Amino acid sequence: MNLLEIKHIKKQFNGQKVLEDLTFSVKEGEVVSIIGPSGSGKSTLLRCACMLEEIDEGEIAYCGEVLGNKKNGKYKKEQNSTFGLVFQNFNLFPHYTVIKNIVDAPITVQKRKKDEVYEEAKELLIQMGLSEKENAYPYQLSGGQKQRVAIARALAMKPKILFFDEPTSALDPELTAEVLKVIQSLAKKDMTMVIVTHEMGFAKKISDRIIFMENGRIEVEGTPQQVFTTEHVRMKQFLKGTIK
Repeated sequence: MNLLEIKHIKKQFNGQKVLEDLTFSVKEGEVVSIIGPSGSGKSTLLRCACMLEEIDEGEIAYCGEVLGNKKNGKYKKEQNSTFGLVFQNFNLFPHYTVIKNIVDAPITVQKRKKDEVYEEAKELLIQMGLSEKENAYPYQLSGGQKQRVAIARALAMKPKILFFDEPTSALDPELTAEVLKVIQSLAKKDMTMVIVTHEMGFAKKISDRIIFMENGRIEVEGTPQQVFTTEHVRMKQFLKGTIK
């Protein structure tokens, strides 16, 4: 079953085309990595998929339900727990403790029982290796710890699909490794994920499918083996510049 279907979406800012006729789908349990040069539209694609940006044309559907379709005047902007997004710069609330960052949305948005949410949050912190940081504030955490809290926060909403927007771009190599390890553990649990990343080795290892974008278009799509051995000229140039 396709959890996500994106059909012929377009997006522009101030007359400049950022996404141009993009179509792809994501199956349940699938890990899809999106790669490409800066400015290719990767982050905008994720923001549109998560309803943080409205598409200009096309259609976005989750589990068969259309959430975004400007042609038919249908666009749902309310909070949707089908998906979760982990930002590259964490976006934690600085005035909340770690556990408060995690439990806030499930309690206030999803109206779930407080005791149940706190119990699940503590379990998530154990999974993230952060059980001792429950009452810490974001300024007391390393970048890698902040990103793991952000992942726990997204998981607390029980999403069916999780989006990552370059989750390691703000981290040094040592902290990058700990975050990638967490994402890998989620893949082993068959979590459906779409990951925008510049970590080529990681994308090759974790992905069921890889999408290469440039100039707002999908230029290459396939399995890691297909993508990393393609004869597509631009893709080869890109890989040559990113893999040492």
